[in-house]
Amino acid sequence: MSSIEVIGGEQLKGELKIQGSKNAALPIIAATILNKGTTVLKNCPKILDVFYMVEILRSLGCIATWDGNTLYIDSTTVTSTKVSDDSVQKMRSSIYFLGALIGRCHEVTIAYPGGCSIGKRPIDFHLNAIKKMNVIQEFEDEEETILHCYTSGITGNDIFFDFPSVGATQNVIMAAVLSTGTTRIFNAAREPEVIELCDYLIEAGARICGKGSAYLQVEGVKNLNGVEFTLSSDRIVAGTYMTAIAATYGEALLTDVPLKNLDSTIRILRKTGCNIDISNDNCKISSVRRPLPIELLKTQPYPGFPTDMQSQLMSILCLADGKSTIMEGIFESRYQNVPELVKMGADIELEAIGNKAIITGVKHLHGAIVDAHDLRGGAALVIAALTAQGTTVIREATSVERGYEDICRDLNSLGANIRFCSENVA
Repeated sequence: MSSIEVIGGEQLKGELKIQGSKNAALPIIAATILNKGTTVLKNCPKILDVFYMVEILRSLGCIATWDGNTLYIDSTTVTSTKVSDDSVQKMRSSIYFLGALIGRCHEVTIAYPGGCSIGKRPIDFHLNAIKKMNVIQEFEDEEETILHCYTSGITGNDIFFDFPSVGATQNVIMAAVLSTGTTRIFNAAREPEVIELCDYLIEAGARICGKGSAYLQVEGVKNLNGVEFTLSSDRIVAGTYMTAIAATYGEALLTDVPLKNLDSTIRILRKTGCNIDISNDNCKISSVRRPLPIELLKTQPYPGFPTDMQSQLMSILCLADGKSTIMEGIFESRYQNVPELVKMGADIELEAIGNKAIITGVKHLHGAIVDAHDLRGGAALVIAALTAQGTTVIREATSVERGYEDICRDLNSLGANIRFCSENVA
């Protein structure tokens, strides 16, 4: 396991280009299985989660090669419908192969997924939905951890979600595009990554209406065609770096920013006192004073404030001039970074009722040895370390590499003093 070492106190200044979107890339990589041909995926981030998805593709018989940040996938032949247990335990996003394989091959064997430990995140929504589409589900083991799904043919149906689950919405879409009949999804997730999956599939020949709304309609087609598709930039990476710049009282220009998908993040950062100027796909952000507190910040499904930005905002609120409250409305275990921030001198109190974090701002944080328990929590600790007095070592940094191409390279280019270490510090 690698660690990240940060010597705090440097202001971030300069210019930085934002990488391709992780949350858009992962379902689209799985969806390439639906196309018996070639997909050219441009602006694809070279991060651990993408590498894991590519490994799964290859294990299923597909051919995948890289040229810079362009990923070429030939899914003409699929030789297996079993997603290996090892692959599934590495990352939760392997669940996207459920919809893709059942959609193309009418069969899939897959274990319950792993990934970040930020909550229970059951896949009941996924399974209950595809069950209504003529899919039979059986467990292959007594512990009920290996799931075998099969069908004589996917048939369209009406799917009602109690909660707008992003993953379940995307799996139903993938299962439905090659089905017989029409599938209508009610209370569908509206996240940009759902829209982007629809855009990819539509370009490949799928018939999907209502993208961006809570109602989606998918009319099954017989086959999809090869497609060249460019992924958008990563809204969470952009938000992470915006927060880091603000936390260090820096000033920088971010380019290739998906501004239309960052409204809630920009709004909250402005409330903390940041100056943010946007133009085309560029964002200039600066901060010259101690952050203002946020009376109440609640994470919500899109277009609300994203749960994937909650940890990063917490780091900046640790230094706010007053008391802030965060309510985590998506994942019940998002607060695993709190004890680590407390090690650095933060004043945070957790309340089980309402899943609240009460943050009283302190004047400064100090360096410490901390652990990254999940992807976004790790990024949040990097932000805290940039502001801290002294040196911070963030262990288990592999989790950060799951979503950021090279966070040390990017932040160093803005003047940070940060590096990866090959071994953990005891």
